[in-house]
Amino acid sequence: MDLRKLKSLIDLVKESGIAELEITEGEEKVRICRTGPTAAPQASPTQVYTVMPGAPGAPAPAGMPAAAGGGAAPAEQEAPAEGHVIRSPMVGTFYRSSAPGAKAFVEVGQPVKAGETLCIIEAMKLLNEIESDRDGTVKAILVENGQPVEYGEPLVILG
Repeated sequence: MDLRKLKSLIDLVKESGIAELEITEGEEKVRICRTGPTAAPQASPTQVYTVMPGAPGAPAPAGMPAAAGGGAAPAEQEAPAEGHVIRSPMVGTFYRSSAPGAKAFVEVGQPVKAGETLCIIEAMKLLNEIESDRDGTVKAILVENGQPVEYGEPLVILG
């Protein structure tokens, strides 16, 4: 796939406001994931676009939400950012519970012990439990349910 075609696909994602696009042409596969706010096509010009060419056997996750909640920040993000940060160990999709409609693993203000599951990150159809590495209290949950996350992205802040 040539560079001009990739650029036009990135522009398409940018203008349409969709969160993710995957194109397969013969043996070539390109997946363009939009990170950051996905609510409005005219959002800030500092949004990041990730192009992952040739992701073997990595179809787009079923049920990937487009612009969930109109781009409003969750209430958990308004908490102070001081404390111990739990970061994403991988690229994937963040989930607060084990199944749709199930109770969230943790809530803001809840005490947690080291080794307790805080969330799940789905990567290549595998569900990876993210555990607390120390005792503390959940001060903030920085990611919305179903949102894509990058490696090293802050997920939860413990106090």
